[in-house]
Amino acid sequence: MHKVQDGGRGREQEEVEIRKEIWIALCVLALDQVSKLVVSAFMSPGDSVEVLDSFLRLTYVHNPYAAFGIAVGPPKLHFLFSSLALGVVVWVLLRSGSGLQRHALALVLGGALGNILDRLRMGEVVDFLDVGIGTHRWPVFNLADLAVTGGIVLLVWGYVGGKDRG
Repeated sequence: MHKVQDGGRGREQEEVEIRKEIWIALCVLALDQVSKLVVSAFMSPGDSVEVLDSFLRLTYVHNPYAAFGIAVGPPKLHFLFSSLALGVVVWVLLRSGSGLQRHALALVLGGALGNILDRLRMGEVVDFLDVGIGTHRWPVFNLADLAVTGGIVLLVWGYVGGKDRG
């Protein structure tokens, strides 16, 4: 992003850009929370419904661990690490100049907020997206996990692509 240096106009442009990222993060957060509320309202933990044959199922589980059910310590430790990571993402976002990098960080921010909100409310995260073929399944995840993963992929893609241009 090129900043315009004409008496504060660059700062106005910067504020507009940050507002875009805030909206992206808030939309991710809202979609994540609404999807979890719908699943919680219409399914019981352990229920599974096929959406696209066995490839995509809605399987309602509560996950006290990290992303994709990875256990790396007690749930309170996950909350602590998530909160620290959230602070780092906000810090980097506020100092970021690239449109792609900012959008990617906004996805990560919205997803992280969605899972942290679950941990604050329930001490665990609602997961429901179940993808795989037959018995070969990816761990059940949610829209927040998808946003965080997508944001990280975009960050890496932007970083690798940026090296080719420089």
